[in-house]
Amino acid sequence: MDRTTAIFVDGMGAAAATSGVLSQLQGRIFAVLFLHDGPLALEDIASELDQSKSNISVNIRGLVDWHLVRRTRLPGSRKDHYDAATDFWRVMQEILERRFRWNVRQVLAAAGEAERAAAGESRERQHFLGGRLAALRAFFAAVDVGIGAFTQGEPLDPRVLRNVRPLAAPSARGRR
Repeated sequence: MDRTTAIFVDGMGAAAATSGVLSQLQGRIFAVLFLHDGPLALEDIASELDQSKSNISVNIRGLVDWHLVRRTRLPGSRKDHYDAATDFWRVMQEILERRFRWNVRQVLAAAGEAERAAAGESRERQHFLGGRLAALRAFFAAVDVGIGAFTQGEPLDPRVLRNVRPLAAPSARGRR
C-alpha cells in the first residue's frame, strides 16, 4: 500500500471507530475501496489490509448494509467484487435516517412517557420535570427537523431553533 493510501486508510479507520456506526476495520475497508480505481475482490482487500478473507467478508456485509460499499460482478469472474460508494448524499441520508433520527425519536418518546408518568408527582416536582423535559423535547425536536431537512436537501428553517432554550443552572436547593 502506498503512503497516501496508508494515511487515508488509517484516518478513515480511526474516524469509523469513533463514529458509533462502523468498526475501525470497516472504515479501513471503505478507504481501500474508495482510493482504488475499480472494484476489488475480498482476497485483494484482505491482502491490502493484512487481514483474513473471512474477517473482510464479515465486515464488508455491514458496509453493504449501510450503502457505503456495493457488491458487483466483473465479466469473466465468478467472484464478488466490491466498490466504494461515491454518492455521499445518499450515504449520509441513510446513516442519518437509520441511525441518528431513530435515536432522536427514542429520546422524544422517552420524554413523552416521562411527562405522562409525572402526573403522579407533587406539583413542585411536576413543574421541575416539566421544564426539564420540555427543554429536552424542544432541542431534540429541532434536531429531528434538522435531520429531516438535511435528508430532503432542504434548508433548516431558523424558526425551529428559536424553540430551543438553554436550561437554567440547578438551584442550590436541588444540588447534592
